[in-house]
Amino acid sequence: MIQSKVHELAFPATFAARTPEKPAVIMGTSGRTLTYQGLEDHSNQVAHLLADAGLAYGDHIALLVDNCPEILEIMWAAQRSGLYFTPINTRLTAREVAYVVADCAKAIFVSKSVAQTATELIELTPHLDLRISVGGSVTDHLAYESVLTEFPADPIPGAFEGAAMAYSSGTTGRPKGIMRPMTGLLAGHAPYGNKFLTEDRLGWSETTVYLSPAPLHHTSPFAWSMATHRVGGTVVQMERFDALEALALIERHQINRTQLVPTMMARIMKLPIASRDRFDLSSLEVVVHAAAPCPPDVKRAMIEWLGPIVYEFYSMSEGLGATFITSEEWMTHPGSVGRVVMGELHILNEDKHEVPAGDDGVLWFGGEAAALLSDQIASPDIEASARAPESATNDPAEHWATVGDVGHIDQNGYVYLTDRISNMIVSGGVNIYPQEAENVLIGHPAVHDAAVIGVPNTDLGEEVKAVVVLADTGLSRSETEALLLAYCREHMATYKCPRSIDFVGELPRQENGKLYKRLLKDQYWAGRATRIV
Repeated sequence: MIQSKVHELAFPATFAARTPEKPAVIMGTSGRTLTYQGLEDHSNQVAHLLADAGLAYGDHIALLVDNCPEILEIMWAAQRSGLYFTPINTRLTAREVAYVVADCAKAIFVSKSVAQTATELIELTPHLDLRISVGGSVTDHLAYESVLTEFPADPIPGAFEGAAMAYSSGTTGRPKGIMRPMTGLLAGHAPYGNKFLTEDRLGWSETTVYLSPAPLHHTSPFAWSMATHRVGGTVVQMERFDALEALALIERHQINRTQLVPTMMARIMKLPIASRDRFDLSSLEVVVHAAAPCPPDVKRAMIEWLGPIVYEFYSMSEGLGATFITSEEWMTHPGSVGRVVMGELHILNEDKHEVPAGDDGVLWFGGEAAALLSDQIASPDIEASARAPESATNDPAEHWATVGDVGHIDQNGYVYLTDRISNMIVSGGVNIYPQEAENVLIGHPAVHDAAVIGVPNTDLGEEVKAVVVLADTGLSRSETEALLLAYCREHMATYKCPRSIDFVGELPRQENGKLYKRLLKDQYWAGRATRIV
């Protein structure tokens, strides 16, 4: 296990004073560098801008921004001025963005690259007090680069720590905001940032050079990048992931820590051996993967190639609990996601009774995070994660909660995931709830009935597939498939859309109309040990 001492440093300001020219952020392709002094100055200026616009403690901002140094400046501005900040996927449509923004934000920052979406958003979000464009001008938005010059670079006195408010899809496919309580601590006084990284597990420190290959609108990438700044390390941020470029960056910048999703690992391992081995990766000390189950063959090959530096954790945006496993443990418990390191895990059957070790059931977490779950969900009209009415101790104050994953725990405390009771699809590490696509398809006149499921994909883990019962259209099936796929892309972000459509005479439904989606999935997952890739 990697060891590191506890860090008392908790804010970029410390390193702006100590090592002002040290890179806080280096962009992978462009090479743009943001120093600690730059991060300190610009985040202070954004904080003053937001305060001048009337945003106060506990208010919210939204970020529809590509990977760039500015996105971390804006996040730190919110973090240092007692605001909630919500990063939003730049691939969403204007209406999808508007739903989140209307739910929480008073101000929004947008990239020039999403100018069309940002412009459409104006009419959909008339309540916004402030609109800022990053990286170029957008109609009816203030330009980030010029507006900052109007504000001082000194900290706002007496400001409190802010917090992220991530959104994860609800079972209806509509996002739910996960709003954790503010700490009430003065800015710069949060202890250690992320203890999971900095104490005795992964060794984050001032010497960390962290490769962040994923979009910063995802929770772990921005949280781990900001944790790196808490301890004075350097974030090397990829504009977008490319397997060969990732290896080149590890060599070029002497990367010692990175976090990947299994799809990234699979793409790296698919590179020709000669391509992989021409890079010096000896600086790497920690490779963490999460967000989706990793195919065992891919993980085993990764460990054999890099050595026992591959770590895995299992958690969820709601923060109910977490497990953790090292390479050595995984090799003796292949397929496990590790032992519990946060929360209290209970495996329950349909009657909410605990099952013996080795038996599958639904994973329920107890503890402080689960007790706070009802306070974390910002939108009361959005269905939260399922909740047990009371714990097995019959104490109504001790609630347990679940996100619907199915698995078991062995006699040694190692957890294995085997299925999920929710219909969530995890494709390339991204959570997709199929209800939204089903609703879109049902709205097309050519569709009589529709179901959307996840099916195996060797690269992405799962891919989105629609199974459709057609009305009489007079078109060929290939023409109809093309028509419906295009229709989906008009109404949803592309990553949520089916990649293909199968046509059937009828779907397996109960008399009450409920779909037997499990029977439908069985046709595509036959012969596999689990329904999770």
